[in-house]
This record gives sequence, C-alpha cells and structure tokens, in this order.
Amino acid sequence: MADTHTRTDPDEQLYFYQDDRDPKCPFAPPPGLRALNDKAPVSRARIWDGSTPWLVTGHAAQRAILSDPRVSSNDKLPGFPYPNRSMAETAHHHPLTIFNADGADHTRIRRMMTRPFTRPRMEALRPQIQQFTDELIDQMLAGPKPVDLVTALSLPLPSLMICALLGVPYEDHDFFQEHASLATSGDKSADQQKGANQSLGGYLAALLQKKMEEPAEDVLSDFAARVKEGDLTLPEATMLSMILLIAGHETSATMITLGTALLLENPDQLSRLRAIENTKDAAGAVEELLRYLTVATFGQRRIAAEDFEFEGVQIKAGDGIVVPLPAGNWDPEAFPEPEKLDLTRKATHHHAFGWGIHQCLGQQLARIELEVVYGTLYRRIPTLRLAVDRDELEFRPADALAFAVKKLPVTW
Repeated sequence: MADTHTRTDPDEQLYFYQDDRDPKCPFAPPPGLRALNDKAPVSRARIWDGSTPWLVTGHAAQRAILSDPRVSSNDKLPGFPYPNRSMAETAHHHPLTIFNADGADHTRIRRMMTRPFTRPRMEALRPQIQQFTDELIDQMLAGPKPVDLVTALSLPLPSLMICALLGVPYEDHDFFQEHASLATSGDKSADQQKGANQSLGGYLAALLQKKMEEPAEDVLSDFAARVKEGDLTLPEATMLSMILLIAGHETSATMITLGTALLLENPDQLSRLRAIENTKDAAGAVEELLRYLTVATFGQRRIAAEDFEFEGVQIKAGDGIVVPLPAGNWDPEAFPEPEKLDLTRKATHHHAFGWGIHQCLGQQLARIELEVVYGTLYRRIPTLRLAVDRDELEFRPADALAFAVKKLPVTW
C-alpha cells in the first residue's frame, strides 16, 4: 500500500491517481482524493503514464462535465487518459460501443440496448431473482461452515440473471467469469487481456451466429436479428454482448459482497435490513450503500473536444479528463457527513452508475438484485458474521476495474 497520497515529479508535485485506499478505512475513497476535493472540485493529477489530465472530484462538477457536449468519450483521440497500459495498447482495435461513442453514434447503439433493461421489464424479473436468492441461501444453510459469500451467493446470483436475460448458457459461467476477470484486471498484460477478449469474443460470436438461425426470447437473439438486418455488424454485436455479460455480473457481485462486509461493521444499520419483509423496502438502503461504496474505481474517462473554461480552469482541446465517481459520492456538499453510513439518507442523487448519456445501462437490474439480496440474506441468516478478522480480508488493488474484496468468509 502507498504510504503517501501524492507522488512527486521533478517539476511539480501532483496527486497520483489512482492512489491506494487507507487500509484502516478500506471502504472509503483514498484520503488523498478526498483532500484534493476539499481544495477544489477540479485539479490536475498524474496518472500511470506520466500524463496530467484534469481530475473532476466535486459532485456538482461531475454532473456538469459528464453532461457537457464539449467533452468526448472517443478513446482513439490523442491524449485520451487510458486507465492502464493494456487499455492504451488495445483501444485502437475496439469497435464503437456505448462507452466510446458520442452523439448520434452513441444514441444509435444505446437505443438497440435499452429495450430489455427498462424498469418495468427488470421489475418483472423480481420473482425469479427472489427464487434464485432463496435457493442459493438454502444451499448455504445446508452446507458446511464457514462459506465464501463470493462463490456461494454474490457471484452466482447476478451470473444466473444475466445469463437468463442475455440467453447465455449458465453452465458456461466458469469460462466467462474467468475470462471476464482476465479482461478487466488492471495487473494483466496487454497480451493477456487481448487473449481473454478474443476467447470471450469468439464464444459470444458463435452464440450470436447460432441465434441467427435459432432465435429465442433473449437479448442476444435481438442483437442477432439486427446483424441479419444490417443494423449491426457481427463484431459490434459481439462487443455489445461482451459489455453486458461482464458488467451484468461483476459489479452486482462486488456490491453484494462489499455491502455485506460493510453492514457487518455497522450492526445498527444492519438491523434495519433484518426487519424488512418486503424487499422493495430496501430500496433506500441500496442507494446509500451504492453511494458509500461506489465500486467503479477507474473513473469515467473523457477528452476535451474543444477549448473551454470550467470551474475556473482553462481546459484545452486534447486535455484528458478523469471523473472519479467515489469522490463525488463522498463530497460533503452533496452528502453531509459522507463517512457516516446512514440507510435512512436520501442518496438517490449519487453517481455510482455514472451520470449523463453514458449512465450504466443495467442499473435497474442491479438495484433490484441488491434489494432482494439485502432484504433477504440478513433476515434469513440473522446471526451472519465474518469468519475471519476484518484485517485478513484481501481487497483488490487501486488499479482494478472495480473495488472489491476477493473472498468473504462468513459463518453463523
């Protein structure tokens, strides 16, 4: 772990993003990031390649910059602030996606992906999510103790749901979870990430081709139909499918695990969830936990498309811009006493799913999954507790795609 919150340069001292979290307070954003926001909502920072993009840490400033048409998500432009070397080396081979497209291109692609993820459609899945959750908890209770919550519940539940939604065979979950982890790990080489992407892409491309001939009621069949109609190319459909498959299980799994670890340290707040009988009543608690933990640690990456003034600084065309979402969600201007976990807090204005046109497409599914799990697990296992000391938990490094704990041994 780093022992300072800035790293020095011969010419100037700048905050180094991404810095490690404080091991004594691992659920909080890095203290240096919070200190930076105390000084100004926008400042220069240094990233892994030595470049110095703008870091937008204030909550209001984040909303403004993520909605500003003068900034671009095009990761092929010179000066784009890539999260790591692997992504920098592979970005120019990526087709257009909802992540790196702007304007009309983004609207076209997102429109193709929005229909299956509306709130009513996601709400219709609640009974199935509840069934899967209860079955997984039944298996936990019937098995040996202690158990790793990650493998027993956190990862299987969202994997089951995203497979059912996309039309991916769940029996292949070991394959896609392994390759998804390789593709998104910050400590892997470009060759390792490229290999994982190729394996996962080949698998999904074959599924799409099969669904062109044998369509079903699922998202991949919708994409396959659009490929046949000429609205999408097969590489585009493959990339969109990969995005949904990875994002659809990774972040929800992380939130289930981290949320449980955090709640076990806050028994007064946990008692509120134990008393819930209707999982919909967990909605407010879910928003506060999303705010508090904000697992997306890479930050939203943008590049200025033109010169403009913003929050008192002059941003030039070609300047990189990084928006660390945890900083905005711990901004005391938006959330008084942000370090206090308060499940009664009105936290719906958090940025855990981003902001603007690039907000997370699957956020409604994630919310319902979390409502069901948080509203069920602690009620069904009221004596749930860590099976190891908190200091023994291993958290992902600062340069990982998502903040997470690798294993969570629990017992009861």
